[in-house]
Amino acid sequence: MKAIILAGGSGTRLYPVTLAINKHFLPIYNKPMIYYPLSLVMLLGIRDILFIVKPEDLADFQKLLKNGSHLGINIQYQIQKKPNGLAEGLVLAEDFIGDDNICYMLGDNIFFGHDLVKIMDEARQEIEKNGGAYVFGYYVKDPERFGIVELDDQGNVISLEEKPKKPKSNFAVVGMYFYDNEALEIAKNVKPSDRGELEITSVNEEYLRRGKLKVKLLGRGFAWFDAGTHDSFLEAGEFVATIEKRTGLMIGCIEEIAFRNGWITREQLLELTKPLRKTEYGRYLCEIVKSEE
Repeated sequence: MKAIILAGGSGTRLYPVTLAINKHFLPIYNKPMIYYPLSLVMLLGIRDILFIVKPEDLADFQKLLKNGSHLGINIQYQIQKKPNGLAEGLVLAEDFIGDDNICYMLGDNIFFGHDLVKIMDEARQEIEKNGGAYVFGYYVKDPERFGIVELDDQGNVISLEEKPKKPKSNFAVVGMYFYDNEALEIAKNVKPSDRGELEITSVNEEYLRRGKLKVKLLGRGFAWFDAGTHDSFLEAGEFVATIEKRTGLMIGCIEEIAFRNGWITREQLLELTKPLRKTEYGRYLCEIVKSEE
């Protein structure tokens, strides 16, 4: 399985700050927003990752993440000239994906919860074994803002809607999707919505029509932030700060994950700490190095 992280978009909901900087570089507490989806992909053990970015942001992404070799991963980049919808990311990634299955993440979504990676790995195994699509739902108070899934009493999917005016449920489909390789062809046949975008909901609806869509609800004990608005951006940062201060452990620390996965050595991790040693982030990595002495 390969991973795609969609990090394009214009960030209009975070204006005026995103007039000058891509939102995915903004800090969620003590690290760039983009570290959080990247960290989950790495925790799943996926090493081939494609970032879909705007042309004007490519150099900054390359400066921040390079080609991933310093983390023991392979990072590639694909340009999205205009934000034409989430499903377009699958189309743009066709050459990168090849014959593989897909983990598709939105760059502004923050997740946290007990056994989250275990649940994601179950989705991955389901796709690799049986194909289809596997997505996640989360209860929200403002379903008009999201793609919504309607379920029956047995948890089977009845319908999907994109930003409905009269939502049939309060369960939003979050920005983490697992697809078999058929998603590429499905996405290429998606027609623009009334908003003029290629909706990811349309891809999911096609899987539903084929009887190949699974939805797992993330209940109590899980946190999900769509950090694309000022309020949710602030809430995500406060949440991460609270968890890290209480536990002494960092969320989304990509260097630590690379080391724990055995993708980089202790010496390589030590080298990565050098430009960071005056920061709390760098001191945290130094402590990890010391603990392995």
